[in-house]
Amino acid sequence: MKDDRLLRKELLDLLQGGNAHFSFEEVLAGLPPDSINRKPPNTPYSLWHFVEHLRIAQWDILEFIRNPAHVSPDYPYGYRPAAGWSTDVAGWERSCAGFLADLEALKELVRDERNDLLAPLPHAPSYNIVREVVLAADHNAYHIGEIAIIRQVLGLWPADNRYLTG
Repeated sequence: MKDDRLLRKELLDLLQGGNAHFSFEEVLAGLPPDSINRKPPNTPYSLWHFVEHLRIAQWDILEFIRNPAHVSPDYPYGYRPAAGWSTDVAGWERSCAGFLADLEALKELVRDERNDLLAPLPHAPSYNIVREVVLAADHNAYHIGEIAIIRQVLGLWPADNRYLTG
């Protein structure tokens, strides 16, 4: 591809959130720390479980792109903590920081013009960076939206954020 600047820009925008999607930072803004282990009705998973699932899945996609020897976690149990597990504020912060660090690493793969975004991955010729980045962004948007709804259900959505509450 001679000039892929527009493709790179669109992928970066998609990863960041915005447009039709919340960003990770936006959906967690103002979340009370004592709520990270709360679970909405009819689900065994807390807000932390969702964040940790996002972190693990995104890390797996990133490592699949850049590490030919990467082995994905067992599905489905390797992609989130067990339902009975909880965390403390330090664990929550590690989960959030890990997600954001890997998100930045994905963005850097897109920004790096030495990477041919459409070329087959050498270790997985049926895949390319564009496919994997779109997969990560799609997965992130889905679960970040879930977190927004969970916050609403738990009464944790900021009253001054009319985006979700109308």
